[in-house]
Amino acid sequence: MESHELLREVFEKKTPKQISSDLELSTSMIYKWTQPPDDRGSGVGNPLDRVDALFQSTGDHRLIQWLCQRAGGFYIPNPKNVPHPGYLIPATNQILQEFAELLHVVANAAADNQITNAEATDIRARWEELKSVTEGFVECCESGNFGPLKPDEAKKIATD
Repeated sequence: MESHELLREVFEKKTPKQISSDLELSTSMIYKWTQPPDDRGSGVGNPLDRVDALFQSTGDHRLIQWLCQRAGGFYIPNPKNVPHPGYLIPATNQILQEFAELLHVVANAAADNQITNAEATDIRARWEELKSVTEGFVECCESGNFGPLKPDEAKKIATD
């Protein structure tokens, strides 16, 4: 879906007039955001395209993480290495290992009945890693991308 199409759908729930009032922008500006960019490169770039351009320019995922946090969620990047058939058992083992490591971090942090900021940061890092590994496995399942892996790669992954 293109950004202008998404904004058009969003504006079905809250009108451009209401949004223009909230953002202190003209209603015509808000309506322009719902128009596809023209071929001449003129027109008004909508905020979604600008955020995307900023991310593409910097490559800094903290921008996306910040937006997700503002929306009450978290950004989880898709893994670069998608599991394959020879990797299925090691993949499930890796998910279980990541979960066990998360539980270990949580148990150590909670042992004294309080959790420090540093411990909370460690818990968050383990949680994000678990979600990323699990997401890679689920994507593999959904896409049916189970081409054969070289035995050396499966062995390396299983020992990581």
